[in-house]
Amino acid sequence: MDWIKMVGIFTGSVLFFLSLLHIFWALGGRIGYFSAIPEVSGKPAFTPGRSLTLLVALALFGFGMVAFWSGGSLSFENADSQWFALGISFLFLGRAIGDFRLVGFFKKIRSSRFARNDDLLYSPVCVLLSASYFFLGSSALFH
Repeated sequence: MDWIKMVGIFTGSVLFFLSLLHIFWALGGRIGYFSAIPEVSGKPAFTPGRSLTLLVALALFGFGMVAFWSGGSLSFENADSQWFALGISFLFLGRAIGDFRLVGFFKKIRSSRFARNDDLLYSPVCVLLSASYFFLGSSALFH
């Protein structure tokens, strides 16, 4: 198995897992839920509803499909997948950089449970995903 396919399978699997986690939360599951929402003064900055959480799950699933598509694991035409992969790469890079307030490496609020998880897990995973999608997108362009 070549590197492109392995990165596609790994990246797609991570996104499918995250999609399933959001579906779990939308259906009422609470494991990890409260540490995944930014906080201001000890309270959630927002309360995502079921519809929004399912929409995020759908987007993450779609991103996972792009990883499989770009990696060559899907059997349909691969002509435009590199552009989708590069676009998703920049989305995850933007998430890692953050909004300069609540999320990302450059956030101001750093004392909450979410902020600690964001520094140790969420933002680094976004950098890894950004790099993976960049690899998938650029390798398709030069392949």
